[in-house]
Parts: sequence; C-alpha cells; structure tokens
Amino acid sequence: MRYTPFRMERYQSTYEHRVRYNLSESGVHPLTVGELLEIAESDVSVDEIRLGYGQSNGSDGLRELIAQQYPGATAASVLVTVGGAEANFTCFWHLFETEGNAAVVLPNYGQVPGLLESFRSRLSAVNLLEENGWQPDLDALEHALANGARFVLVTNPNNPTGAALTRESMDAIAELTDKHGAWIMADEVYAGAENGDATTPSFWGCHDRVLITNSLSKAYGLPGLRLGWIVGPSDLIGELWGRTDYTTIAPANVSDALACVALEPRTRARILERTRGIVRANLGLVESWMAEQDGRFRYQAPDAGAICYARYDASINSTEFAEKLRIEKGVLVVPGDHFGMDHYLRIGFGNPEEELREALGLVREAFDEVTA
Repeated sequence: MRYTPFRMERYQSTYEHRVRYNLSESGVHPLTVGELLEIAESDVSVDEIRLGYGQSNGSDGLRELIAQQYPGATAASVLVTVGGAEANFTCFWHLFETEGNAAVVLPNYGQVPGLLESFRSRLSAVNLLEENGWQPDLDALEHALANGARFVLVTNPNNPTGAALTRESMDAIAELTDKHGAWIMADEVYAGAENGDATTPSFWGCHDRVLITNSLSKAYGLPGLRLGWIVGPSDLIGELWGRTDYTTIAPANVSDALACVALEPRTRARILERTRGIVRANLGLVESWMAEQDGRFRYQAPDAGAICYARYDASINSTEFAEKLRIEKGVLVVPGDHFGMDHYLRIGFGNPEEELREALGLVREAFDEVTA
C-alpha cells in the first residue's frame, strides 16, 4: 500500500487551533460537559467514572440507545467506535477486503476515498450535479455497478455541499445496489442538523447490504467525546468488532457514559433542537452576507450542517486564497481543492454569532484585495 495524505484533515489539524477564526469546522459550536448535563437535567458525575477499560464494542445501554434510532435494529446491530473516523475505517477495511471496487459519490469527505487510493483499489466516481441541486449522476452509478463496483460510498447529507439526497435519489441508489448485489456504506453524520423541520431519512432498511456510520460530532456538537458507531447486520457487526481489536480496542468510559446521557431520547431531542437553532440563525446571517457581495458567490443553501459550499468569482486558486486568509486575516476555511474542485470554498458557520460576523468581514476584505 502507499500513503495518500488526507489533505483536508492535515490542513485543519495543523491550523484550526492557530487561527483567530476557525470557519473550517462543519459542526456547531460544541457543548461543554456542564452544558450537556444541564440540557439533560442529569446529576451524572464524571468524578465517579472509573478509568478502566470499558465494554469494547460499547456498553449495552449505549448500543440500545443507538439502536432505537434505526427501526428493526437491536443492540447486536450496533458497534460503538472511537469517532466516526474509526467507524468509516472499519467499514472500509471490511468492504475493501471482501468487495474490492467502489463507487464513490463526489465531492465527499476525503477519508475513505483517500484510503481506497492508498490501497490501490479501483475507484469509480459518481458526481453530484450542481445543476440538479447536488443530486447524483445515476447513469454514472449504473455504469460503475455494471462494471464491477460492489459498494457505494455516500455521505448524506453531503459534505461539503450540505445537500441532502432526494427521496427519488435514495430510492434509485437502493434499487441499483440491490440489483447488482452491492453494498451501501452511508455516512449520515449530518442527519439531525437540518435547517428545516424534516429529518433526513436513513438508508437503514432499504435492503440487507447496508452499513450506516454516524457520530456525536456534527449534529450533536460533541466532537470531543470521539464517539461514533456503525449500524449493520448483526452477524457482520460481530466481525467488524473484531477488527477494532487492531485499532483502538475500546471507546473511553467517560465518553460512553456521557454519550448515554446525550442519547437519552428527551435529551437527544433537546440537543438537536439547539443544533438546528444555530444552523438556522447562522445560515440566515451567511445568506444576508452573501447577498451583499455583488454576485461574487454562487451557492445553494445547505439542507443540513453548518457548511456553505460556494463558488467564487475571482481568478485566484482556492488553496492560495485559503492561505491568504489564514496568514493575513487569521481565518481558516477549507479550499475547494481539497475536494478536487478549484474556485470553491467550504465555509463553516457554526461559530458564535459575533465571531462569525467578524470572520465573514475578513473574508470579504480578503476578496476585495485580490479583485481590486
């Protein structure tokens, strides 16, 4: 195998704590432990949590809470992981080994596409079409499956666009993968962070060859717990659990306990209400700011997630502009180059309101300088 750098994560990891304004994040401003316990009206004390090894596939109680979100799933259908990254890696490891070729819906979060390149697996790109509201090219998907792709990687709602698949797109993906005996690996980490009232449907249950990954990072505002999960057929979940013996062994006991607090149904509803409130309010701020830019940007409002993927009208390369912002203005954004699309920026807007206003002002200032 060969190492393929994960460009976006390397960029964020290097600089996100070294800038004044971090607009590279795609989730909302994170909760503190105290705020979580206040929302939950919980008297759980982290002082009482023993720092030994916990149940390595997640505590029974946590897996039951996760299973409740997926009709027909049980605790045996759930594997708890250290963040969504381990969930994605574990699914990739299995599918790469057993299925081989992949159809990847692009643009997409770069972790699994990068892994497939590193392991020299054959990738078939299935592009999201901006002119169709960032919906997939279904003819390309049919072609990829007919030519040997045996699993489809999709992030829904999407990163970086924030677009959710329509019911028609989801049904077509389910029908085509079922027809060709292929798996769906669906990263659903932004579900629950919608700017509307409807929750994005899950691919869970569309047929028997589905693996769902998710975490407490984006919709829950709890990325520091590093707590994710996989939902899949119970017999396969047991095998995937064995693979985590080679990676992290077990989630942290503190994270497991606080995840149980967060996913209690009443608390979960309150957390998601907070997230949606932030997304709606800040998206309104971003749209007002965009409207003042005299046509500098073209974008579609995201369906979910605190991210706006915008094409800009300027000749400067996206990485060059992101570096100008970082070095001269202290603002971090994700350049479209990291998704293979120059002249786009992914701008996160989950920050506190005043901080977001100040950062967007600096983005405008930088564009004024390069277009003067």
